Amino acid sequence: MLHLPRCALVLLALFAPSLTHAQAPGQTVVTADVDRFWNTYDRIQATSDPKQQLQLLKALYIDPGSAGLKAFMEVKGCTAEKYVDLLRKYPRYWASIRPLSLSVKTRTVSLAPELEKFEALYPAMRPAQLYFLVGCMTSGGTTQGDKVLIGTELAMGDESVDVSELPDKTRTWLSGYFRTRPADGLVLLNIHEYVHTQQNGPGPTLLAQVLYEGVADFVAEKITGQTPPLPYMSYGPTHLEAIKARFKMEMDQPSYDGWLYNSAAGSHFGVGDLGYYVGYAIGNAYYQRATDKKEAIRRMIELDYTDAEAARGFLADSGFYP
Repeated sequence: MLHLPRCALVLLALFAPSLTHAQAPGQTVVTADVDRFWNTYDRIQATSDPKQQLQLLKALYIDPGSAGLKAFMEVKGCTAEKYVDLLRKYPRYWASIRPLSLSVKTRTVSLAPELEKFEALYPAMRPAQLYFLVGCMTSGGTTQGDKVLIGTELAMGDESVDVSELPDKTRTWLSGYFRTRPADGLVLLNIHEYVHTQQNGPGPTLLAQVLYEGVADFVAEKITGQTPPLPYMSYGPTHLEAIKARFKMEMDQPSYDGWLYNSAAGSHFGVGDLGYYVGYAIGNAYYQRATDKKEAIRRMIELDYTDAEAARGFLADSGFYP
């Protein structure tokens, strides 16, 4: 009997139609929710009755949706009511993102080689399911357990998306985000999230959580050769000493405020998500010190990020703070 490598089987699945099911044990790539959403969208546009729109959204998109869609909705607080509200408020946004969202089916082909690289770098890699769906404008990518969950209404955006109807703060944020052309970094985003499926998190302290996120960026870079084209990656290296001093004062706090999951306005340095860079820089410092690079990657991935003392120990071993 011929036994194909796990990732080779994923590659076969990626070339299949949108209702994709990989044959590799436990590993799946699914884009069917994307088609289902836009078919539902067309049905919703045919009526102006909010009650009927809600019924259609539930019956045609949510109820028959994949396990990934349901996981995304749970993690990111999406409801049928929220979807319908967004569709009614921002019609130009949805019309402009549609072709980009649907294009995800042609872009997933490039994931398979990167997953093979990940498995070579970290042989203990566990298979995960990758779901592409349409979310409620709350996240381009997240995870739940062994599921990578990608919201194509954000992750596939570029400068062509019409954000004119959005509130000022959201419009400013999304305009900047879409200028980075996140669709071009789809593989990087997926590998970052895939790393999270191998980690034990989230962290109970700021330090633990920035390591959880930054290590995912670092490992994804080792696999893809890319870093996120986001401001924190350009600002961080040129302001490292000031960042380190401020972070050291706050790293043991339980709050992530000012460092993670924030906009530029909510940051200490006027740059959103700067904690990602701090975690990345700590991981890089640890890796550069390590004599056994493969073991360094293993430790970074398998570190217990839910343990504040384990995070402290990793920081000490990195030499990030002399």
